[in-house]
Amino acid sequence: MKQAGGKLPAGFGRLWTAQTVSSLGDGVSHAALPLLALTLTRDPMALAVVSAAGTLPWLLFGVLGGALVDRWDRRRTMWVTDAARAALLAIPAAATVLGVLSIPLLAAVAFLLGLGGLFFDTAATAFLPDLLRRDPALLTRANSRLRGAQTAMSGFAGPPAGSALLALGRAFPLLADAVSFLLSALLVRALPASPRPAPEASEPLLRQARAGASYVFRDRLLLGLALRPAVGNIAFLAVETVLALFAHDRLGIDTYGFGLLLTAEATGGLLGAAVASRLGRRLGTGTALTCTAAVEGLAILGLAAAPNPYLAGLALAVCGAGMGATMVLGPSLRQAIVPTHLMGRVAATSRMLAMCAAPVGAFAGGWLAGAYGVRTPLCAAGVLLLAMTAVTASMTGDRRVEAALRAAAPAGAGPGG
Repeated sequence: MKQAGGKLPAGFGRLWTAQTVSSLGDGVSHAALPLLALTLTRDPMALAVVSAAGTLPWLLFGVLGGALVDRWDRRRTMWVTDAARAALLAIPAAATVLGVLSIPLLAAVAFLLGLGGLFFDTAATAFLPDLLRRDPALLTRANSRLRGAQTAMSGFAGPPAGSALLALGRAFPLLADAVSFLLSALLVRALPASPRPAPEASEPLLRQARAGASYVFRDRLLLGLALRPAVGNIAFLAVETVLALFAHDRLGIDTYGFGLLLTAEATGGLLGAAVASRLGRRLGTGTALTCTAAVEGLAILGLAAAPNPYLAGLALAVCGAGMGATMVLGPSLRQAIVPTHLMGRVAATSRMLAMCAAPVGAFAGGWLAGAYGVRTPLCAAGVLLLAMTAVTASMTGDRRVEAALRAAAPAGAGPGG
């Protein structure tokens, strides 16, 4: 992907600030909701219901949500969704104060927050190419900054803030998250208007949703970009499911050390997001995507073979760097080549595939660990990632990427914009 000159527009600063504030709130609630549930019950199945409820909207309504976003004004969808999520969080906060908070209420709130996330994230993904004039270089730089801020806020700052706020009172983290959504809504509402997608010939919503999904599956480049996070989620959830057990039994890491291990992965993610643009420029986007996928697989195999916590932390940091770069380069390329009227559906289809794959990885990791030992899921995940790299290398190769960028570029413009 060629790099073009030019500065990010002022509107991007407001979008970046909005998503940074919202990511901080997400990190707060990510830590606080499970801890709140733990104050109500010790039943593992009840706790699992609260955790799973937030992912259900993607599994149930992912492509339909993308079709709706392609019908609606994207800026309005974002700020209305965040305003609604701010209002929603007032309900469990009030229930906490009144002493009527319950597991069903927490699960319902998690589900509705996840539904709001579906609409906000899909609309934001579709809005960014319009804001940046579909310039591939600007999209890569913008996604690098967005991804870095998301990792820093939701991975580093948010969870400890959520735990600290919970110590002050059970309503505090919920109110903090509500404030973050409200600030995000106000910032997004101030963004410049974007052109509404051209209306399609009054097709039924289901037919439009199917058209968006089939667009992904018919295009080898888009399919390759979608397979990477889907297969990656199978591998990474298999690892995540047993990582705490592996760290304790094989590496002798205590609870505090396990937190540092996860911090190493997040640190690598920040580095990978920061260098993604440079990788794409030096190697070409297709080659960079293949290299980062291979790095992830080799790093997981290195983690499986790690004889001590230090090498395990290094392996996780390298894996996080590969993931961070991949999660900048892949979406940036997709945003540069997909027609604007299909962007919501294509983004939602790709995200839904990744979300559906996650439970498969979690169950596979648990089964492999129980049947063959706790190191086996890590080895299997590394091999799966390398196999995925080999399969998708030609699907997302540089020639195919450059051809897609040329086809998407306006008349008289090169791939770089």
